[in-house]
Amino acid sequence: MKEFFGISYELLIIFAFNFLLIFILLIMTLSNRAKVKKLKARYEKFMSGLSDRNIEQLIDEYMDRVIYVNDKNKDIEMQINRIERNLIHCIQKIGVVRFNAFDDVGSDLSFSVALLDCNDNGIVLSGLYARDSSATYAKPVVNGSSTYPLSAEEIQAIDIARKTYREYPYTKNK
Repeated sequence: MKEFFGISYELLIIFAFNFLLIFILLIMTLSNRAKVKKLKARYEKFMSGLSDRNIEQLIDEYMDRVIYVNDKNKDIEMQINRIERNLIHCIQKIGVVRFNAFDDVGSDLSFSVALLDCNDNGIVLSGLYARDSSATYAKPVVNGSSTYPLSAEEIQAIDIARKTYREYPYTKNK
């Protein structure tokens, strides 16, 4: 049998193998310690402020909160839907035209204003200014037209209101 410094090769191989196993176990132990440290930090963060309460109580409390928030969100959604339905009937489109109604008056003091909702329903107001008098007229508008005769300026105000309108998500017909 061969020997190395008075120790047999078989015994040296066993020592080397044991040393290798000890080294691998040391690395695994260090790795496990790091994982346990991370896990303990996560546990401490999760359990902070829960001195005598158990997880079941905590989950029950959070489930009650989730149910409350869910119910509140449903109420808010219903409120938003009601507001959106009402918003369709609010004035959303405005058109203004200023003009001279009479030749002897300057500065475009007469006007026509169209006030329309999402469905082009509303009114058109016209104010005619003369040197010695002024008059104001209101005409109903349904679907962009009126049963009363409209002047060119009133038609122009309605067209401006309809063209300058941008549709937003909350104004769509439902």
